Amino acid sequence: MTFTVIGDPAQVREVMRRTGDFAPTNALTSVVPLAPATLRILSTVRFALPPVLASATGERHRAVRTLVSRFFTPAKVAAIAPRVRELARARLDVAAAALRHGPVDLADAVARHIPPLVMAELTGQPTPDLDVLKRWSRDSLELFWGWPDTDRQQVLAHSAAEFYAWLREEAAASRGTASLFGVLDAAGLSQPEVCSLGYFLVIAGQETTSQLINTALYRGIESDVGTGPWAALAEPARAQAHVRRVLATESSVHTWRRAALHDTTLDGTCLPAGAEILLELSGRHPDGAGPTAYSLAFGHGLHRCLGARLAELETALVVEETAAALPGLRPAGPPPEWLRLLSFQAPLTVTAAQGAP
Repeated sequence: MTFTVIGDPAQVREVMRRTGDFAPTNALTSVVPLAPATLRILSTVRFALPPVLASATGERHRAVRTLVSRFFTPAKVAAIAPRVRELARARLDVAAAALRHGPVDLADAVARHIPPLVMAELTGQPTPDLDVLKRWSRDSLELFWGWPDTDRQQVLAHSAAEFYAWLREEAAASRGTASLFGVLDAAGLSQPEVCSLGYFLVIAGQETTSQLINTALYRGIESDVGTGPWAALAEPARAQAHVRRVLATESSVHTWRRAALHDTTLDGTCLPAGAEILLELSGRHPDGAGPTAYSLAFGHGLHRCLGARLAELETALVVEETAAALPGLRPAGPPPEWLRLLSFQAPLTVTAAQGAP
């Protein structure tokens, strides 16, 4: 697949604003075509992703977005902050005990645990076992945003089918409840529409935030040791500034896609109907960019991420609490391997130790 890459932040915002010219119809399309054998596996669970939120447009999109946004209002996000701190401190107690015996992977000990619980509490939707949820999430990201060959696709498709079957059961069980899926069902969304929204919202609501926490912790710890900048991130304002810098430079969701609805132009360049566009959300802000440069990592306009405030809050609080609890952290072991997909990136591990090497 060939993309027209748009990196200038002003042009990225323009594309996202011009909803009559550019649409997210390709936002959830697999980067590589799914093989017939892959599609057969998905068909066993009637896998379907009709446009509902991230890939939808028009009044239907606005109506669904309004319903979902009620679960992530500023007041609800602010109210969850003490719970985020509580969860972070509990995980950091475990990490601190383990650090007495050697290096610890904070991605495994801390970052992966908190966003799923927060997401479940805000939406009223239970999550599966953590290991299962993480496997489903990462496999689905690779299936749709990676470059798996046919054999790998089939492995990932079995995982995606398991995930989708779980979503169908949850959608049915949620009818008549005040949970997110129950509200969507009561509003008239079909089961495939609820599952389509849930398929990526469940991933976006926790996996990408865990990835962002990984990057923020890794960049914070590698910046210095002891009482240097890492320990200073225990101050809330510094933790927030650090997270916003990470969002602006290497967000976990660093690109997103759009398609040209018809022949059009962008800054004098002609784009034909159907042109596949890759928008660089993070990493292209010029030196000295304004303090809101981080915001583009969450998109812009009608499709701006509904969980933007939540993801930033969770990450900043985890960084703050980790720096306060473990001010002497230093990197340990070799540099981590990174997840590198079309639209997602993060270190897979954040291995750290206490004290001088």
